Amino acid sequence: MATAFDFRHAPGHLIRRAHQQAVAIFMEEAADFDATPVQFAILNALTDDPGEDQVTLSRKVAFDAATFGSVIGRLEAKGWVRREPDAADRRRKLLWVTPQGAAVAQRMKRAVAKAQARILKPLSPREQQQLVVLLERLVAGHDAA
Repeated sequence: MATAFDFRHAPGHLIRRAHQQAVAIFMEEAADFDATPVQFAILNALTDDPGEDQVTLSRKVAFDAATFGSVIGRLEAKGWVRREPDAADRRRKLLWVTPQGAAVAQRMKRAVAKAQARILKPLSPREQQQLVVLLERLVAGHDAA
């Protein structure tokens, strides 16, 4: 009689493994850019909403606010993001993508699209659609809670 928890079939374990695989594939496809998935998400979010504050942006990209500042610091060091205090509230930091950061994000799109296709490759086209819909529902359901 087995006494251990069968983690190999547990949703949390499978999601963690899928995340590991997704990040590894992203890093392979985007190796020429020296950027993480979170950094790419930040660049894209700031392209859509320039001048966004750090706290709001960390929520938009669903990244831990406590470590978000260090990620922004790395993007600043690369010259991809500019951070300035808000004139109305100097404690609040506003962010913009630099022209260099925008160019990198634009060039990365092809590699990121290829990574997304590789992530879903083991599934049929119908299963790929189903997985994305179910993941969206799962995330939205937990975000609402």
